[in-house]
Amino acid sequence: MRTVDCIVKKRDGGELDSEEIAHLIRGYVDGSIPEYQISAWLMAVYFAGMGFQETGYLTREMIDSGDTLDLRGIEGPLVDKHSTGGVGDKVSLILAPLAAACGLKVPMMSGRSLGHTGGTLDKLESIPGYTTALEPARFRSIINEVGYAMTGQSESIVPADRKLYALRDVTATVESIPLITASILSKKFAEGAESLVFDVKCGSGAFMKTPDTAEQLASFLVETGRSLDKKVAAVITSMEQPLGRMVGNFLEVEESAMALQGKGPSDLMEVTMRLTAWMLVAGRIEPDVDSALRRCRKELESGAAYERFIKNIELQGGDPGQMEAGFGVRRADLSVDLTAGEDGYIQEVNAYKTGMAGVYLGAGRSKTDDDVYPDVGIVFQKKCGDSVEKDEPLCRIFARDEEGLDQAQRLMDDAIVLGEYGDASKEMILKELPVE
Repeated sequence: MRTVDCIVKKRDGGELDSEEIAHLIRGYVDGSIPEYQISAWLMAVYFAGMGFQETGYLTREMIDSGDTLDLRGIEGPLVDKHSTGGVGDKVSLILAPLAAACGLKVPMMSGRSLGHTGGTLDKLESIPGYTTALEPARFRSIINEVGYAMTGQSESIVPADRKLYALRDVTATVESIPLITASILSKKFAEGAESLVFDVKCGSGAFMKTPDTAEQLASFLVETGRSLDKKVAAVITSMEQPLGRMVGNFLEVEESAMALQGKGPSDLMEVTMRLTAWMLVAGRIEPDVDSALRRCRKELESGAAYERFIKNIELQGGDPGQMEAGFGVRRADLSVDLTAGEDGYIQEVNAYKTGMAGVYLGAGRSKTDDDVYPDVGIVFQKKCGDSVEKDEPLCRIFARDEEGLDQAQRLMDDAIVLGEYGDASKEMILKELPVE
């Protein structure tokens, strides 16, 4: 089989079969196909697209390019959730222990912050002593004991994805929906999940800015997952403003703990509960979303979900007492209150600008090797639809140095928009693609 023939076929709008996809991916991983030919194929995919079955072939080859986590023998449905990334998105920290309390087993392989979006691993590692570097045997044992475990992607898991993503980044093909789909699904199914629920973010703080592009990605994820005989659902959620009232690594741990104790903000809880409910449906714990929501509320109110959260912290090396002692006080030394210049209502809190303010503070990264800091971030006193009076605090910014504080303050001045009228009825759940 000639690589150039595969490139021509895709360039001209054809669909590659499983053998042709296998030829390309195996050849790229073992070095027998040069980068310039894979770059040409990636660009052909970018313009010509891929079908669901073809994307399924690609996903399967990427999974088979390296090790997979063997979770056979763990009792209980293995269901995970994946978010396409947002600002203030600490849903995984709340959802995993809640889903575990409801009877699921959640093998969660997460990522780090990059650009304006936060990273679950960075948030967890702001808990004193917590480690996300788990060997497979330890990952299994923690899932068995507490119902969920949180880890990062190892070097041996889906090596084809690491190579392809690096090449996509320098060939302007990152935004291809089939390539995004294969990248996400390969990592999630390699970790051992049997079913998946996707949180596809839509809005200023999301990678998918419009409902149409968000729905296109959600559909591709669901249909490709089904082509692999997996149970998959997707929920499109709003990311026009930051989720919850805290942005920053330890700040988001604190807000997650509050949420697990029944004190979470309404927007965060609505998204978290809905996604967890769909996980219970995908795992056949509950027959429908309404009954699943009732079960979620019961386990939350009983304290069982927070108990799982604390137990997981202990098993992954963290110190729950030290974590809880930091609530309300673990903040960077420098701070400033952003106040209202006039009476009015909050019309907008731009999620992208807020995320970039977090990057300047050191809560996120511009490059993969940038350091992140646990104690910086932003706490909102007001969100969209709230009324404000002149000089009333809108948010407080916490920083480690004056430069970061100044840059973040300028961004937040632009991010928060006041007006004569306010609308607090912004929908968080935009569309759902259910399990079939």
